[in-house]
Amino acid sequence: MCGRLVISTPPARVAALFDAALGAGVDPVGHPSWNLGPTRRIDGIHASSEGRVLDRYRWGLIPSWAKELSFGSKTFNARAETVATKPSFRSAYKSRRLIVPVDGFYEWDRSGAQPQPHYFTRSDHTMLAFAGLYETWHDPANPESPPIASVTIITTEANADMSSIHHRMPVILEQGTFDLWLEGADDERDAIADLLVPARPGTLTSHLVDPRVGNVRNDGPELIDEQAPSTLF
Repeated sequence: MCGRLVISTPPARVAALFDAALGAGVDPVGHPSWNLGPTRRIDGIHASSEGRVLDRYRWGLIPSWAKELSFGSKTFNARAETVATKPSFRSAYKSRRLIVPVDGFYEWDRSGAQPQPHYFTRSDHTMLAFAGLYETWHDPANPESPPIASVTIITTEANADMSSIHHRMPVILEQGTFDLWLEGADDERDAIADLLVPARPGTLTSHLVDPRVGNVRNDGPELIDEQAPSTLF
């Protein structure tokens, strides 16, 4: 499961790092957050006929056939094991794949008496590139309303970096796989599926953080500061 993100790098910088153009209306400065939860707006990079584009998406995928916006509140993650066949995701998996760039994410160790939040980032201090899917939804109850672009993040089994904290982790793409993930054709489906595996050990580093991150109303860079266990629990 991946349900809380840190996205603090400005969209213009993210676009440059991922060789993408900013989508129409995307604020190049953006709105940094150190505690983003599902249904909030996050960045995603998709492939177009003119190259990669960074746009904004509602976190929680809403398939085109969904009757209500609330459908997306339970589809912010998709399991790698079933993403190609589950009705909510299979159409997007076939032709609407994207990259979700983030600075880091949180996960909770629930093995003890109280959940202990940990902040995860890449060990090499670069941005994380999560495998994601996107859809465009039109509200059937209000045909004149603007369409809503939404996204899900794909998860897989945890690697050694995370397995002591949680049994799932986001699928992390490496730079050399971006084109295959974004633009791979039907005859490359096996190679695409092979990307949906745990990251190699050592990809992630983590540390304990303040339990206030458990409330999405709390936000700010202090949330990712390392905390000593004795001061928290």
